[in-house]
Amino acid sequence: MDEIINKVANSVLEVFDLEDYYPKANRVQIDISQWLLEGFLLKEKEFREHLKNHDWSQYQDNYVAIFCSTDAIVPAWASILVTLQLAPFAKKIISGTLEDLDSALYQEILPTIDYSVFENKPVIIKGCSKKPVPNSAYVLAAQYLQPFAKSIMYGEACSAVPLYKKKQ
Repeated sequence: MDEIINKVANSVLEVFDLEDYYPKANRVQIDISQWLLEGFLLKEKEFREHLKNHDWSQYQDNYVAIFCSTDAIVPAWASILVTLQLAPFAKKIISGTLEDLDSALYQEILPTIDYSVFENKPVIIKGCSKKPVPNSAYVLAAQYLQPFAKSIMYGEACSAVPLYKKKQ
């Protein structure tokens, strides 16, 4: 019987896994509709009172996304006021969803990576992840890898989709 050889493990293929760069900290959403009258109407005095009485320390060292789950028309200053309450506690605050938050985090992290290690190598951007890596992170990673990589694929080594090949 012939020995089974793992060709993937022996190949020069480099795996770029975005999960490796996923920041370790809790991600939290704050829905400001909870502080609106019936979830739709912002009454400034009551809104400020809710913020004053809220326990902001619970967001210590968290990444926070501020959003409104209702169709309320909320003035820009409302999110800014929430941000100012959060700022002493949160690691990062954005206006938007948790996916927007993850996108913003990857926009900060991906430019800091040394992509020269992928110079003239075939690279596969790992597709399956257990963490919520946003689509925008894959798009951004491909842009940073392209100037260096010999080729770029997406997925898993056993079933990768070819995306790019450097011209000779």
